[in-house]
Amino acid sequence: MAASESQFEAVAQLRSESWEEIVPVTTLKPGYSDSCHNFFSVAFPYRVTHVRLNMYPDGGIARLRVYGIGQRDWSSVLSQEEVDLVALVNGGVCVGYSDAHFGHPRNMIGLGRADNMADGWETARRLDRPKVLKMDKKGILQLPGFEWAVFRLGHPGVISRIEIDTNHYKGNFPDWCKIEACSLTPEEEQTYIKCKWISDKGPTWKMLLLPQKLKPHYRHLYSGERVLQCGRVSHVRLVIAPDGGVSRLRLWGHIISNTSTNTHQISKL
Repeated sequence: MAASESQFEAVAQLRSESWEEIVPVTTLKPGYSDSCHNFFSVAFPYRVTHVRLNMYPDGGIARLRVYGIGQRDWSSVLSQEEVDLVALVNGGVCVGYSDAHFGHPRNMIGLGRADNMADGWETARRLDRPKVLKMDKKGILQLPGFEWAVFRLGHPGVISRIEIDTNHYKGNFPDWCKIEACSLTPEEEQTYIKCKWISDKGPTWKMLLLPQKLKPHYRHLYSGERVLQCGRVSHVRLVIAPDGGVSRLRLWGHIISNTSTNTHQISKL
């Protein structure tokens, strides 16, 4: 039986000839618990918005997961527009951390406010706390250890506002936090990732937010003079002490291109 004209038109609308193949025809395993997960590595360097799954000749597929890094189209974003530079939807990525015992740091850059404690970053309790706790004049505990998480911004820029949300963390929130920032090339980032950001020749971090006392179950907002000027940055490090949970991290600012790094241009934003 030959296809009808309407069927040919329907096929033409798919424009199958313009789709790029990222996974070739591959035999799947049956849906038993020890064989149902089929993983495929993909080496496709271009930004995509849609994928199409073809199965042959028929049958059932329970779940499809497509893992990758979000990439926003920044060509339409004006330099004066304020953007959450670290947000997952804007391409922010967690590229290193010290501990993720109860929750991964990448949860902090997710959408909206956290649903529960499992939707944030929470570390294990540190065992090096001193028997007698001391604090400075600002009420910040003086502790020997801390935890940290490093993020690559979705686009390099100048950060002007910060939110640190301890929503849901009431008896397990950090005593204090600080944020540092730096500008790295992709090659430098890969070097630090390989050494897990622990190296004598690590990044030159600049202080973006001085140590701040935190409250339980609270949205901490920082702007103005409290956010220090670091110029154009590509990476940030959130440090908490001694341990605990943070549900969300927001870093609002303006994007800066590679050619716009001088102080005069930055000060106008």
